Amino acid sequence: MDILSGDISALIFKRVVREDTAEYSFDAQMLTLFMELDGKESLAVISKKTGLKMSTLREAASKLLKLKLIEQVAEAVAAVDADFMDTLKRELSLAIGPLAQILIEDAVNDLGQSVTRFPIRRAPELVESLSREIQREDKRAVFKQAMVRKIKEKRY
Repeated sequence: MDILSGDISALIFKRVVREDTAEYSFDAQMLTLFMELDGKESLAVISKKTGLKMSTLREAASKLLKLKLIEQVAEAVAAVDADFMDTLKRELSLAIGPLAQILIEDAVNDLGQSVTRFPIRRAPELVESLSREIQREDKRAVFKQAMVRKIKEKRY
């Protein structure tokens, strides 16, 4: 797995149980990361918890992966629910009309995602992207306010 480029903040890793783990030499960052990996928390959470920069975590994770001491957890990305997408479509339709669904699909695709599994962490980015499609400032403001309320309600 190549984690040397791109955004790694959402990646989740777990330790691999091996009998020879004690035989490896860990630097401080590798050990800190290794001890924090539980298969549940993303690297962003670990970064905040430990105070280590993402670049440091990238380097440490890369070393641990090469040694086969950690592995990535299968995509455990929380996705927005149907209620959020329905609200998004309804609010965007009020602002721009019947093209809302097409614009949503295009925006989701532009972000490299799927409408059925759109990541919660990118919901604000999607709302911002779609708001740029609304020409009238007053309608754009109403759309953004409604979606911010929904994001807060859903605790995204």
